[in-house]
Amino acid sequence: MTTFNKDWKKELSEEEYRVMREKGTERPFTGEYNIHNDNGVYKCKGCNQELFSSSSKFDAGCGWPSFDEEIKAGKIKEISDKTLGMIRTEIVCAKCDSHLGHVFNDGPTESGLRYCVNSVSLDFDKSD
Repeated sequence: MTTFNKDWKKELSEEEYRVMREKGTERPFTGEYNIHNDNGVYKCKGCNQELFSSSSKFDAGCGWPSFDEEIKAGKIKEISDKTLGMIRTEIVCAKCDSHLGHVFNDGPTESGLRYCVNSVSLDFDKSD
């Protein structure tokens, strides 16, 4: 359940709704932010909460934007995901429960994490 009422179908495109509210996945290598190198902050498209800094973004070669840490602890919730015959960790926005993607313990940086995020779940505020 979301932390606030919102008519998601009116607010989101069909694809955004499928991914963010129905826990879908966009096709790899198709997202707006997969190859994106501007400086700024990535925010939840559902509620505008800041999620990731561009300084934590890296190219994992997986086809989705990847980050090694959230912008501040508590911005993202982790949920056990046992769908599709796998055990993974789903990540959702802690404020509005929008599905973002998954986090894996195979990241190349010191954190060892790879937050693999659907571009359609994100907005971006460019730094000046």
